[in-house]
Amino acid sequence: MSQTEHRPSLVFISWAPFCSRSDGIAKRLGGRSYIIYAPFWGSTYATVWIKYLVQAVRTLRMLIRDRPKAILVMSPPVLACTPVWLYALVTKVTYAIDAHTAALVDPRWRRVMFIHRFFSRRAVTTIVTNDHLRSIVEAWGAHASIVTDVPVDFAEPKQTTLKGRCNMTLVSTFTKDEPLNVFFEAAGRVPEVQFYVTGAYQRAGSRLLQQKPDNVELTGFLADPDYVGLLTASDAILSLTTLDHTMQRGAYEAVYLGKPVVTSNFQVLRESFALGTVHVDNTPDDIARGIRLMRDNLQRYQNEVLELKRRKLQQWEKRKGELTDLLALSKEAGAAASRTGS
Repeated sequence: MSQTEHRPSLVFISWAPFCSRSDGIAKRLGGRSYIIYAPFWGSTYATVWIKYLVQAVRTLRMLIRDRPKAILVMSPPVLACTPVWLYALVTKVTYAIDAHTAALVDPRWRRVMFIHRFFSRRAVTTIVTNDHLRSIVEAWGAHASIVTDVPVDFAEPKQTTLKGRCNMTLVSTFTKDEPLNVFFEAAGRVPEVQFYVTGAYQRAGSRLLQQKPDNVELTGFLADPDYVGLLTASDAILSLTTLDHTMQRGAYEAVYLGKPVVTSNFQVLRESFALGTVHVDNTPDDIARGIRLMRDNLQRYQNEVLELKRRKLQQWEKRKGELTDLLALSKEAGAAASRTGS
């Protein structure tokens, strides 16, 4: 970077292969998102410390080069906060933590919760997605801010024609908190609906894939234009989880596309998706019930979800203002971000 090139007032650091949430928040705060990840070293106990050391060095080099006025850092892994805290300690800049649900409730990260507590107490705020997670952070004597979701920038959709009279897409990543076996059983009970399931199904075991009914098509991992084209062509979007207190990106992507949602029946999801949404228990009977309810009342839910989108955009503007003040960012940077789309 040349001396004359614009240096960002804010950087958002994520130790992950990708993170759309980080990208979205950084853009809307007038900053820059950095994915810092060294996959070569893997995540085994024998090598993960090397990966974290490499990522820490890369993070410090980037911070010294960019000299931002404020820093956001994603957790997990909570150790990503270490170079950020060190840099902030020396330079006196502010930093905040964007704590995903797993960082505060997943058993793997609970063992190092004392480290998170240390960094959160020294951050200007820890961003979480709901009241339950905020109560955990505030019990540490740290400041917490709720940002449930961030407006999504979509790629230009590829023109897509689906084959069912009624088409619904389940947004999936084939991870352990998704009740895919239950969904397959439920989908088989609603044969008049054509379903599409996104994500790299190669991760799933053959036993699970054998349960797939004929009216479910696995798309595999899709490029952004194909993914947006599929969601745009669908009548409704499903996004399911078995893990409480987990925000569903697939659900709020649907809202920002103006598509109604079927999602799991947890309080955080009931509050975040109060309109245009059918909430279901993770059982074959109730998921099938929710699908039929959505199918039979599509126009109603489509109208409601447009109102939900309006409310979410309004809520984001309020949250953006709060974060701008906490991070001591210039109003000009936030205004510029607004002009590029928020």
